[in-house]
Amino acid sequence: MTIRLAVFDCDGTLSDGQSGVCEAMETAFADAGLPSPDRKHVRRIVGLSLPQAIRHLAPGADADQQMAAVDAYKSAFRRSREEGRLHEPLFDGMADLLHRLQAAGWLLGVATGKSDRGLAATLAANGLTDMFVTTHTADRHPSKPHPAMLEAAMADTGSDAANTVMIGDTVYDMQMASAAGTRAVGVDWGYHERGELIEAGASGVAEDAAQLEAMLDGG
Repeated sequence: MTIRLAVFDCDGTLSDGQSGVCEAMETAFADAGLPSPDRKHVRRIVGLSLPQAIRHLAPGADADQQMAAVDAYKSAFRRSREEGRLHEPLFDGMADLLHRLQAAGWLLGVATGKSDRGLAATLAANGLTDMFVTTHTADRHPSKPHPAMLEAAMADTGSDAANTVMIGDTVYDMQMASAAGTRAVGVDWGYHERGELIEAGASGVAEDAAQLEAMLDGG
């Protein structure tokens, strides 16, 4: 029996947490004594691990300042969640899509630049905790586009690269899939543009959940 594995990115693909990420990053930079980053630039680094994202946003800062910003971001994001200010809803149609894929025999996974704690909270808030058979985060792997998360997901499930697809909204997701030898499908409701995703290796870019389902079924 062929094992089909669909691995999803989280932020920008499954869930919409743009404002929370931007607000936490602004707080982190202020606490670390760094000038506030442009929100446009913040959105473009979503998907990277937090230390790598900070390095991209503050390349001129020294290592101590960058680490201070990393720690401050974690604190700000956690505080926002604990105070009930963080809202990370699923994009339209994604919950139903996941259930249909599962019913059709797909195994589902997540590969994300979020922390273990952050991913667990997002999945729990949206009722998806038991939906995924394999989840991998930046806490346990190198940052995307390194293929480690996808390779671990395939090892967990017994799937092979030919029957695994990575679904994401950034070039980092597409590049990770290419490095792991899997198919990549982009979504256009996240952080990077359609043309960028195609150039980075996407076999197609979906405009909505229904089109994404059709692309997966046709793969």
